[in-house]
Amino acid sequence: MSIDRVTSGATAIRGRPGLKLPLAVRFGMRELRGGLRGFYVFLACIALGTATIAAVNSLAYGLSDGIAAEGQSLLGGDVSFSFIHREANPDEERFLRDRGAVSVAATLRAMARMPDGNQTLVELKGVDGAYPLYGELRVSGDEPAQALLSAAGPRTPALVEATFLETTGLAVGDPFTLGRLEATVAGVVEREPDKLSGGIAFGPRVMISTDALSASGLVGTGSLVRWRYRLAGPDGPMADQALANLVADAKEAFPSAGWRIETRTEAAPGLRRSIDQFAQFLTLVGLTSLAVGGVGVANAVRAYLAGKRRAIAMFRSLGASRRTVTLLYFFQIIVLALIGVGIGLLLGAIAPPVAGVFLADLLPVSALFAIFPQALILAALYGVATAIAFAIWPLGSAYFVRPTALFRGDTDAPEKGSRWPFVVATAVAGGLLAALAIFAAYDRWLAFMYVLGAGAIFLLLRIVAVGIVAGARALPRSRRTVIRLAVANIHRRGALTPTVTLSLGLSLTLIVTLALIDANLRQTLTSRLPDAAPSFFFIDIQDREKPAFLQTLAKAAPDADVQSQPMLRGRIVAINGTSSDEWPETEASWVLRGDRGVTYAQDPPENGTVVAGAWWSSEVKRNEVSFAAELAEELGVGIGDTIRVNVLGREVEATISNLRTVEWESLSINFVMIFSPNVFAGAPHAHLATLTYADGEDTEAKELAVLGEVSGKFPTVTAVRVKDALETVNGVVSDLALAIRAAASVTLFASILVLAGTLAASHRSRIYDAVILKTLGARRRTLILAYGLEYALLGLCAAIFGLIAGSAAAYVVAVQLMELSFVFVPAVALGAVVIAVGVTVGLGLIGTWRALGEEPARVLRSI
Repeated sequence: MSIDRVTSGATAIRGRPGLKLPLAVRFGMRELRGGLRGFYVFLACIALGTATIAAVNSLAYGLSDGIAAEGQSLLGGDVSFSFIHREANPDEERFLRDRGAVSVAATLRAMARMPDGNQTLVELKGVDGAYPLYGELRVSGDEPAQALLSAAGPRTPALVEATFLETTGLAVGDPFTLGRLEATVAGVVEREPDKLSGGIAFGPRVMISTDALSASGLVGTGSLVRWRYRLAGPDGPMADQALANLVADAKEAFPSAGWRIETRTEAAPGLRRSIDQFAQFLTLVGLTSLAVGGVGVANAVRAYLAGKRRAIAMFRSLGASRRTVTLLYFFQIIVLALIGVGIGLLLGAIAPPVAGVFLADLLPVSALFAIFPQALILAALYGVATAIAFAIWPLGSAYFVRPTALFRGDTDAPEKGSRWPFVVATAVAGGLLAALAIFAAYDRWLAFMYVLGAGAIFLLLRIVAVGIVAGARALPRSRRTVIRLAVANIHRRGALTPTVTLSLGLSLTLIVTLALIDANLRQTLTSRLPDAAPSFFFIDIQDREKPAFLQTLAKAAPDADVQSQPMLRGRIVAINGTSSDEWPETEASWVLRGDRGVTYAQDPPENGTVVAGAWWSSEVKRNEVSFAAELAEELGVGIGDTIRVNVLGREVEATISNLRTVEWESLSINFVMIFSPNVFAGAPHAHLATLTYADGEDTEAKELAVLGEVSGKFPTVTAVRVKDALETVNGVVSDLALAIRAAASVTLFASILVLAGTLAASHRSRIYDAVILKTLGARRRTLILAYGLEYALLGLCAAIFGLIAGSAAAYVVAVQLMELSFVFVPAVALGAVVIAVGVTVGLGLIGTWRALGEEPARVLRSI
């Protein structure tokens, strides 16, 4: 700011003391006319964090609204009644058909066999002529889907996904076999309206008619098939009250039907939970980005005000009060924050439509092409609150500038005076930001823990910075100039140590955390599991086929271990007389949602150990059940408690007589509940079998041979190759990990931006130091080595903190939240640290090289 401009306002400053705030606004606007130089990092940090939160919440609102808007299509009707193992009996089906239009569909896993002998696991779906009640089953070509499914011919027509053709090498018109059914590819499915209600698919979709499914031989006693009966109102969509009445009437008329009832308002509950959880994670990523950006805000404000000390001193010498000067620059910060928030809101607002283009074939995105004011307002509050919370403290430097600074070159002179007003204001602003983060979160407890953790890391990094300065000051004075300069730069007045330690420490903590979580997730799924996992799961083995099937396995794989177990599906409907819907929510509540595999056995399983209670005797009289110990503890149940389960439409109650360990990670046959044999005496059911080769054995050729032998003799038995299933799961996990890394990259970019801004903010003092040292005879090489060593030492100290804090954070997330075993992966963690330290030294030396290029005479004349 020029002397003329300051002088022109001196009279106004002195003559109208009652209008200080308008004057502060007026002078603040005049200074902003000079441009935004020095505030680009400020704007970028606020914009990035705001954009992340705006985009995440807009996507969450949009997808939730999309699910609500397309609930009928996603569910397949206004209401859905689903059975496991069985079809609706005549009374149940009559009840449903009397209340509206009904469409029936059945889903199961089956093996599709090609003419060349190859085969693949598919997700088979049988549909009737009324399917779909809502939405559109779209296939390639001009022929309607139902016309293709009902076409007459020597082979059964089947509609398939494009991935089925890619996997098998077939084309439209080519034949293949499903169970005992000769089928042909009649068309390619482009859109299946209710696909999201089916969960993770382990194979491509193949769709046939329900009549053809009955003729395939794949549906037998106890087969693992789910029948869904979807209803639509007789005269159009059902009203909400009509839906509620229908559900109530169904429960009253058939209290033990064992059907799972879902309405259009509850369509895709798993997808809703996933969206909420992912939105929670991404919101935390956005908050982290804002927190890291807040450091950039503080650094930018501090650097900007350091360059304005002479202008502030002019104001003070002309009669401006400290309050006026502080309000002037506070106003500027608010204006700049609003600009950054505006940029972030614009980016966040366009994110849902852009995402909708890419997700159109995967998710209900009809509502994404809209603006979500509530999400944008929340993001704006976060952005402004962050800017204020992190700017108040450095604003104190403007408050304490003395008029004497106009006549002295004390640009780094320490401020004197009581800073309690700024301490209180910073605490209040920080508290409001924390409260906003907690009360606006999906999971407030998680947000509370996040706020505590973030506060702890900030405090620890401040302590680390103080320790680094104290340690550098305590070091003996080196005789080597480079080392002496580097160490002195770390502890001298106005050193970069606090800001670089904070910026780099936060970045490294985040990098190490993400790297270790990703490494542990991948190691759990791809390294440890296959060594202990079976080669195959065989499902839907009928009682009459079991002896011959086991004999076939024994001949085809004499060196493999074969285990078999009775297999039923049941749903827990009550615990100790309390409905499962009313049971308190815990981490194990997934056990109470949907159907679980159940079995019965006379003897305890070999892969489990009874840790409480006792196994039943051979003369057991009452209904008893063995429950997984870890899940029982989380649910709050124990020995003597009762569990009521609905199996095949019949409710049975059993008493928990023992708890046992379950090695889920082994992928062997494991069940949450094992019942005493008398519970299901005479109940129709199928069997499950596993085939496991010795650890470390190369089984590729053997597995393919077994698969060919079994499928040829037992076409209705479904073989799930564990290796293929794991690859499917790994693909899902990889996609999730990619999405997480993409989201976290916003924070990493903000961290690098803040670090670059921190080093850039020191450019002015670096020029001054370099010029003085060069005038005194220092060589360019000496200065480069000294500054490089300084940055390397700071980077190393921050790296040690980041390594420790990041490993601890990764352990908590992996063990407590994701329930994985944690293994420290040195190569991953150290690699992240080396890269980050290299970036720090590189950015620092780039700024140093520019500083060394300044002409001493010009700089000295300006002092």
